[in-house]
Amino acid sequence: MSPIAANLQALRGRISDALGGERRDVTVVAVSKQKPAEDVRAAFDAGCSDLGENYVQEALPKIAALRGVPITWHYIGHLQTNKARDVAEHFDWVHGIDRAKAAAALARARPALRGALNVCLQVNISDEKTKGGVAPSEAAALAREVAALPSLRLRGLMGMAQPSDDPSVQRAQFRTLKATFDALVRDGFALDTLSMGMSQDFEAALAEGATMLRIGTAIFGERQRKAAA
Repeated sequence: MSPIAANLQALRGRISDALGGERRDVTVVAVSKQKPAEDVRAAFDAGCSDLGENYVQEALPKIAALRGVPITWHYIGHLQTNKARDVAEHFDWVHGIDRAKAAAALARARPALRGALNVCLQVNISDEKTKGGVAPSEAAALAREVAALPSLRLRGLMGMAQPSDDPSVQRAQFRTLKATFDALVRDGFALDTLSMGMSQDFEAALAEGATMLRIGTAIFGERQRKAAA
């Protein structure tokens, strides 16, 4: 068994333990930032067919190298409008929609033959200025604009908790995203995806209702750190 396969096996065990017998479909998006196409293939061969990338310029060569492999590609980085065409043409999901302008650029660029692009709105649940996303109070207005666009399918919400070793702090922030999600569903939006939880906090996210986890280090190992100049 490869190290990546072993990591995925251990991760699945932790997810099962966190769910505590609850039946809930949870999708693991393996985040392969700074990892080569060979590692992506190893994750796919170990049963993980959802792969996430943060940077378009890094993702496109991997997508090309793995053409023909039935991978579902998720773009999880901040979306710049000048990259919208590349994202719309090559990805199946986009997790970080926080501006109507970016969503409209994706809708215009999405090839008709690829069908609707699945999108999640990014909500800033940690109230950090360095993180993207709309405030929870602004999510409904953005959802209305995105849901009205052709070629996009609004699936749910994405959020990132502030780094903390305290599960209660993590859970409080994820609870905010779940409450925002529930409010949108009550307003009539057909949502099914809560994309929250990463390697360091996914158990807390699962406790608050996550249906999609974005996991990098726990699958692929630590990334290389850039050397100091």
